Amino acid sequence: MQRKNVIHLVGSLLACLAVPCMAQTNLLPAAVPAAAPAAAPVAPTPTPASTPIEIDTYASYQSLSAGYGQWSETGVLGTDAVGANVLQGQLAAMRRFGQPGKYAGFGDTLTLNPDWYASLTVGAGDGAFYLPRYRVDAFINRKLLAQKNLVATLGLSYYLAPDGHTDRSVGLGAIYYFSQPLVVQGEVRFNNSSPGSVDTRQQFVAATWGYAKKTQIIGRYAWGMEGYQTIGAGVQLVDFYSTDASLAVRHWLGPNWGVSAMLERYRNPYYDRQGVTLGLFWQL
Repeated sequence: MQRKNVIHLVGSLLACLAVPCMAQTNLLPAAVPAAAPAAAPVAPTPTPASTPIEIDTYASYQSLSAGYGQWSETGVLGTDAVGANVLQGQLAAMRRFGQPGKYAGFGDTLTLNPDWYASLTVGAGDGAFYLPRYRVDAFINRKLLAQKNLVATLGLSYYLAPDGHTDRSVGLGAIYYFSQPLVVQGEVRFNNSSPGSVDTRQQFVAATWGYAKKTQIIGRYAWGMEGYQTIGAGVQLVDFYSTDASLAVRHWLGPNWGVSAMLERYRNPYYDRQGVTLGLFWQL
């Protein structure tokens, strides 16, 4: 199994799930829906690839309960391996809680040596209340065990919202590659939101099964407390529990292209959100 492809897959699909375009969870890892817990961006393992350039496009539609209407989103993600660097970019346009918004992000994952790699991602919204004014995420990763099939990760994030609230978080995670076509991942993230110094904790577990160039399936479940989530101009939900579950499939239709689909359901004490994301990807 090609580890670079699997980790990139995890990153691409989580991007549709919890990237900056989503809502603001306590931290808002990315602007997740005023909704979903936020998982910071996942960087690909920076190893050489036979197809170093990949382009992913997607469209998402989700319905919300409690009269919050529907969400829609379209976007494109690009990845390019250049020497020891894996460069990533994202552009997305969406409509949430009745307001349109746009988000742009860029990241670089750098191989430091055979055991260590690091990544830095920055992103910004266009002023929509549910997107970050800007956010920064940094990760350091260490490959462990004799076969290098365990990766430990330490992450730091900073999020500044248009309404002035900030989120600072520390995440601890791990990825384990089994001998079979199975990868499991988990993370716990501690966040502090201001004003009010609201301390929260979120966690997620995920599993990827299948082979690159064939079919891969990803299941993910996140749960925990959110600090701030803006659902309107001057309207925030503060310090509440939420869950987010998703199931995604990525299937190759040709040697270098294919389709993806994801079902997601998010719940908090105030509303439920559920929907589907469909995508196309090409490897050049």
